[in-house]
Order: sequence, then C-alpha cells, then structure tokens
Amino acid sequence: MATPELAARTAASAPAEASPGADRARYDRATAGLDGPVAVVDLAAFDANAADLVRRAAGKPVRVASKSVRCRALLERVLAMDGFAGVMSFTLAESLWLARHGFTDILLAYPSADRAAFAELTADPALAGAVTVLLDDPAQLDLIDRARTGTAEIRVCLELDTALRLFNGRVRVGARRSPLHAPEDLGAFAELVQRRPGFRVVGLMAYEGHIAGVGDIVPGRPVRSRMIRLMQARARAELAGRRAAAVRRLRQVADLEFVNGGGTGSVESTAAEHAVTEVAAGSGLYLPRLFDHYRSFRGRPAALFGQPVVRRPGLGVVTVLGGGYPASGAAGPDRSPVPYLPQGLRYDPVEGAGEVQTPLLGAAADDLLIGDRVWFRHAKAGELCERFPELHLIEGDRVVRSVPTYRGEGLTFL
Repeated sequence: MATPELAARTAASAPAEASPGADRARYDRATAGLDGPVAVVDLAAFDANAADLVRRAAGKPVRVASKSVRCRALLERVLAMDGFAGVMSFTLAESLWLARHGFTDILLAYPSADRAAFAELTADPALAGAVTVLLDDPAQLDLIDRARTGTAEIRVCLELDTALRLFNGRVRVGARRSPLHAPEDLGAFAELVQRRPGFRVVGLMAYEGHIAGVGDIVPGRPVRSRMIRLMQARARAELAGRRAAAVRRLRQVADLEFVNGGGTGSVESTAAEHAVTEVAAGSGLYLPRLFDHYRSFRGRPAALFGQPVVRRPGLGVVTVLGGGYPASGAAGPDRSPVPYLPQGLRYDPVEGAGEVQTPLLGAAADDLLIGDRVWFRHAKAGELCERFPELHLIEGDRVVRSVPTYRGEGLTFL
C-alpha cells in the first residue's frame, strides 16, 4: 500500500482529475519566471503513478528502472515509498555511482564490457556487495577476470530469454537479449558460474518486453489490437511455465535472492506468477506517450518539457524553439514527442519536430503569443533527461525544487 505520507503529498498537490487546461495553467504559472526550453515533473502525477504501480504489483516489491528516471533525487523519492525496493540500473558505471551515493541494492540489467568499472568493482567489497551484475555468456566471465584488481566476490544475475518462439523457432516474438532460452541451458550456465572462483549466482531476470512494452490498444486499428492481445496472452502463458521451470532448475544450483520480471505494461500479470519475487518498472512513473495505449492501466503524464513560441508565421501556425528530441528504437512517428498542451496542435507533416525550430498547426495556435509555452510529452521516459540538465518539480502551481538530471550531474553512462 502507499504510505500515508505519499497519500498526503498527492492530495496536497494538483487534483487527481484536473483538466488539461487547468494543468496547462498551473505549469505556465509555475514556470513563468524560467526561460525555456524547460523540463518539469508534476509531483502529484508522479506520486499517483507510483502508488498505482504498487497497487498493481499486489504486494510484490517494485524495483525502479533508473534508465526511465535518470534523476537521483526522484529515485530517492520513489524508493522512500512503501512498495518499492532496489534499483535496476543500465550501465556498470552508473551502478558504481549510485552505490557511492548510498544506494545499496542495485541490479545491473544489461551486460557490461567496462573493464575500468569492473576493476573498481572487484577491488571494493562494499561496492561488490551493493551491485549485482547481469551475465549470460561465459566470455563475460573471462572479461571480468581479466579486469580484476581485487578479490571481491561478484554477485551475478542470469537473464532468461523471454521471446516467444513459434513454428519450431522460425518465428520469434520479443527482444533479442539473452541467448539462454531453455531452463536446461540456464541451469548449465549457472553451474559454470558457481564453479568459477569469485562469482556467485544470486538472482534471475526475465524481461518480457513484447508484453510489458507493447500497448494492446492501437488507436484506429481494432484488428491489430486484437492480434496483439492474442499474441500477448499466448506469450504470458508460455513464459509463466518456462520461467517457473527455470527457477526450479536454478534453485538446484544456487540460493536465489530474487527473481525479477516485467515492466510497466505487465506489472499485474508478472506479479501474479508464483515464481517471480519482484517486478521492475520505471516508465510508469513519468508516463511517456508510448504508454498511453494499455487496457490494464491508465496513468497521468508527469514529465513534460516546454518550448517557447518564437514565431507566428500565419493563421493557424506557430513556431516553437527546437524540440526535435527523437526517442531510441526503430525510427517512426511514434518516436517523436507530441505537442500536449494546449490541446489541438499538430506537427507540419513536411517539417515534423525540428532541431532548431518546430512549426505547429491547429486552431489553438491562434491563441498563442510570442513567449508563450507549448508543453510536449516525450515518447520514452528517461531519455528526456538526456536533453535537460535539471528538472523543475511542481506542486500545485509552483516549483518547489529544481534537481539535476544525470546530465546535470555531469554523467555520461552510454
């Protein structure tokens, strides 16, 4: 359950059902003294989204995916709430940095080839005790041992490939991540790790991105939406059985401390599996536009960026400064930010979101003056923080604190 402190913070901020127009007015008032571009986080929405993730996890702890937050102050905020435990990091350098800043339970969710960081990790038992690294290949063990400068034991999490394989493997649905698909392969690799001096298997991770990261409501495409739901239902059933078998096999080899799975879009189904001990989520705190189309949950946009109007080329058109911040992944319209407030603005299909200027079309443009702000939502969560050195935290209609993003702390982890 959410803590009384969380409930009080949420109630003290903006109304839960505030209209977009009211939200725009609050954001404009809160940032009136700031020059744009500017990035904000609405704390009422952030806290409400956090409480909803805890509710959906149904008693299992939620590990926060730092790549979706990329702000130490907000990581600290959410980890202070009941129902959250631990960080899922995205690079080893970031993991060591978080450990030095007091984070004590860090799961590195991707393999690393950072020899300098492994040298630090193996030389410091305190760091090694706080960080668990992800492995899925014997060559990764060799790389770590070549980088060793000390004898600290490395905590290891293995990754199970979650992809759904159909027609004898000729069709694959899911991200290309771990090569370890069968429980037997996972068990054999775990035995290899356990025999290797200086390594200890403590956990399993299995991220079902084709369920957690793919919305099942495609606007205007009911047939495609139905096909996605059918695929996801089959994938959930197949993975639940295979993940349970993998956990049984690993427990023959190692004392597992955790079994991690899921993401924002699959919290309920992943948490319902008996074999899973914790779920991961991060994007659901900010709720970027890619998470608008799920039947299982509905959050509140919490992270936004505002661009100033700098031109009025004609009727029904304004131009804002820059804003061309594409998200990673396969290129397409869904990787662009979307103009959010005021409602009714759209991109010029010839220009789109530009590096230096972005024309916006629509009747709402005629009510905007030079210097007014247009608020956008990024396609993905944490990538917004790569564009801004700080986030302005809003309660009601005022900025209560401005905090650095990873970029603002001078960090480059990729």
